Amino acid sequence: MAANNKAENTASNLLERGEKTEKLADQVMQNPQVLAALQERLENVSRTPSSYIETLPKAVKRRINALKQLQVKCAHIEAKFYEEVHDLERKYAALYQPFFEKRQSIVGGEVEPTDAECEWHSETEEEEKLAEDMKKKAVLAEKEPANEGHYKGVPDFWFTIFRNVDMLSELVQEYDEPILKHLQDIRVKFSDPGQPMSFTLEFHFEPNDYFTNSVLTKTYKMKSEPDPSDPFSFEGPEIVDCEGCTIEWKKGKNVTVKIIKKKQKHKGRGTVRTITKQVPSDSFFNFFSPIKVSGAGETLDEDSEFTLATDFEIGHFFRERIVPRAVLYFTGEAIEDEDNFEEGEEGEEEEMEGDEDGEDEEDAERDLKPKDSGQPAECKQQ
Repeated sequence: MAANNKAENTASNLLERGEKTEKLADQVMQNPQVLAALQERLENVSRTPSSYIETLPKAVKRRINALKQLQVKCAHIEAKFYEEVHDLERKYAALYQPFFEKRQSIVGGEVEPTDAECEWHSETEEEEKLAEDMKKKAVLAEKEPANEGHYKGVPDFWFTIFRNVDMLSELVQEYDEPILKHLQDIRVKFSDPGQPMSFTLEFHFEPNDYFTNSVLTKTYKMKSEPDPSDPFSFEGPEIVDCEGCTIEWKKGKNVTVKIIKKKQKHKGRGTVRTITKQVPSDSFFNFFSPIKVSGAGETLDEDSEFTLATDFEIGHFFRERIVPRAVLYFTGEAIEDEDNFEEGEEGEEEEMEGDEDGEDEEDAERDLKPKDSGQPAECKQQ
């Protein structure tokens, strides 16, 4: 009898809960916002490309596979296009070189530019006033011949660039700075015709107290071919590996390592001795001892992957921005231009959002999207 009562109570409770759940569901479904969100979600699911493809007849899917085959062939043609672009870069690098050499001769104080070469027409009144002030200072300097030879060329030219560019200054430690003051030039050399695609950064140093090398090099190896396992991801040549060089440090001058002292106690005798140990130290000059890309079947840990990707980005930045436009990074103008461009994009977006002319929403979104230049980035992170 007790068992029957317990069963009846349980059934009654379940029925009551079911009624409450049904009422709650009815209330939720009567909420317009909930219904709209649910409908939007269902529409998005039904409109996904993969779900649409799955509904197509087998014959249509077969034709789509043929289109993909054509796309792969297009990717291989695009790869050949970028190989020719690399050859064109090599050709024009030779045309740039005389100007880069003249730049270095002026920076290093080997050549004094003529008055005509030093003329620069300012575009704003503020710049014109600055130019006038500089002329007055030049006249004063002429009256003080003792100071005439105080500065040679453009002091700390490359070191100042390192300080101005955040990507580089973050790598430079305080003990790196005296070494970088001896940096005379940075050059880019492209691989020879017929050789695998690559470029080498050359850092030229004057004689110094830190190492005997006159040139430190970093070579970035590239490839311009679609990945067989994912051919549709191809967007142009990418850096796939890099090689540094051995720095011949003078005794006690290696800033990439530091010596630490550690005390050890003998277990049996209880005596204590002090040993010295050499451990790695943060330094820009670790740039010339990069992490090696893992071989087949090997994978890098997350930190190493990040370090390698950053290394590739820095190499590309030296090649594409720093070396060709060095004087503008020295003065800071190139950095200001980049900042202004970013601010302009944000300002444009805010203006579009504040438009009250009833502009069509799809047109507004289309206007806010960056326009394709038609030229994919030549290098990308691995």
